[in-house]
Amino acid sequence: MAREESTYPQDWLAIAERDLDRVGRALRDGDAEAAAFFLQQTLEKSLKAFLLHNGWQLRRIHDLEALLDDAVDLDSSLESFRALCQRATGYYLIDRYPLPGVPPPPAEEVMNLLEVTQDLMVKIRAELAG
Repeated sequence: MAREESTYPQDWLAIAERDLDRVGRALRDGDAEAAAFFLQQTLEKSLKAFLLHNGWQLRRIHDLEALLDDAVDLDSSLESFRALCQRATGYYLIDRYPLPGVPPPPAEEVMNLLEVTQDLMVKIRAELAG
C-alpha cells in the first residue's frame, strides 16, 4: 500500500527541524558524511514546507536547485541561497549510495553550510509563522 506524504507545511518543517538537530549531533560525533546528508534533508524538507505553505503541489524530488527554483518564483530573496543548494544537493547521494572515489565532504565545509542553512531556516520559519 502506497503511503501518502503530508501536505501540511508544519509537518515538513518539524521534520526539517529534527534533521537540523541531527546535523549538529553528527558533527559533534565526527561523522561529516551523516551531517552532510541531514543538512541536505533539512534543506529539502524546509523548502518543501515553504512551497506547500504557498500552494505548491507536493512531488517527490530531492534536487534542491529545482526546489529552490520554485521557491524563488514565490520569493526572489531566496536566490541568495543558490550556492548552498548547489553544493548540498549532492549530499543526498553520498550517504545513500556507494560512490567509489567520491570522498565525504570535510566537516568544516558542512559546518559552513550549516550556518547558511540556519539563515534559510529563519526565513522559512518566519514565512510559516506569518
